[in-house]
Amino acid sequence: MVIVPEFLIRRIYQKGSLKRLENGASLNLKNVLGPGFISGFNYVKINDVTYEAKDVKFITNNNEIAGTDVSEENPIAFRLGQTGTLVMTGSECVLDGNNKIIIEVMNPEAGKVQLSVEDVV
Repeated sequence: MVIVPEFLIRRIYQKGSLKRLENGASLNLKNVLGPGFISGFNYVKINDVTYEAKDVKFITNNNEIAGTDVSEENPIAFRLGQTGTLVMTGSECVLDGNNKIIIEVMNPEAGKVQLSVEDVV
């Protein structure tokens, strides 16, 4: 299993990208680490609201992928320099001011990978 330092993982999040949606939130990611795969979305937590895979979709390269469609058998290739938008629906969660964000995904090489950042809206 590969271990990726947390300070590197945090660089994937695009600061200032957190947006409030009518019934959820969106945020942007950019792969600045190297070619890789996402083999599952465990959850996205923004402040006190947790979004499960069923509440998440990932938009990249003009493709929209439901969080529940991502698995070890059906991973998403996330190449170096590639960007994507995570869209979460089901509950409003974005606050004016500081917001705490935790994203937990699965990677075939590293296993569970957790990104924890804060962003201001």
